[in-house]
Amino acid sequence: MPYTDIAFTQAARRALDTGWGPGFAGTPVRLHGGEESAAFAVDEHVVRLGSRWRRTDEAEWCNALASHASAKVPEAIAPLRTAGGHTVLRVDDRPMSVWPLAPGRWPTPEVPGMAVQAASLLARLHQALAGLQPPPRPVTAGLEQGLDGAEPPPDPALADRELDLWLSEFQRTRSVRQPVHGDFYAGNTLSDGNVLNAVLDWDEACVVAPQVEVACAALEWTGRESATDLAPMWSFLHAYAEAGGPAGLLDEETLVQLIRHRLRREAASFHQQEERGTVHDSEDVAYHEHRLEIFGELRP
Repeated sequence: MPYTDIAFTQAARRALDTGWGPGFAGTPVRLHGGEESAAFAVDEHVVRLGSRWRRTDEAEWCNALASHASAKVPEAIAPLRTAGGHTVLRVDDRPMSVWPLAPGRWPTPEVPGMAVQAASLLARLHQALAGLQPPPRPVTAGLEQGLDGAEPPPDPALADRELDLWLSEFQRTRSVRQPVHGDFYAGNTLSDGNVLNAVLDWDEACVVAPQVEVACAALEWTGRESATDLAPMWSFLHAYAEAGGPAGLLDEETLVQLIRHRLRREAASFHQQEERGTVHDSEDVAYHEHRLEIFGELRP
């Protein structure tokens, strides 16, 4: 997986001091990960520097959802505001934000009970965001695209008229939509030992039917290696429903079709990254091809 090589520049240091105060004396230390943005630990905080194509108003919109969720969900980390009340400054033509440094590391979904914890956390996030009615997202998020069934797939192998029609009907009949995290997988959470203690990276937050994110999360937390075996996903789905998640308990058809929607969006992101200059290694290509195979195997 290619990680971005964004540098912490002198301009970033000046913006940190002027925007968030002069109390950041430590040397920036690059944290592991970051396909789009680079995160640096500075004292007890994290400074995130995003891609140049990510708009400031888009980042502010996403950060507002994180702030709202953090008021009710302790694991949701809220961004710090500047003296002027902003959560994002433009530095080197990149969105820059500052967050509290949360302890922990990426969890292993296969650890017993971890996926169930994730499902419960997702339910609480959805509960916290359910009543929020934000203005329209300035830029359409990846998870939203194609949900109306009208967008051409990024690869001929992903063409499926029946799926298009199903998504169109799903959008028409699911009138209850709400803000969601948008990319709830292990790499956007942290675990302190065997307990999930933080959810991070709200860059793909959006407003959709919550079932969309639940299906995607079930795939990411229990089915990344063998998505065609739905059995492990049911414990995730039941844990989410039992925790009071607004999406309720998904039926099998909804689960499968929304997973296939997610796989389409992954393929679109893969091609978009290439257009932006990302060079995928053989492991990335093999993973992409494996996900295309799953798309076909899950066809109802």
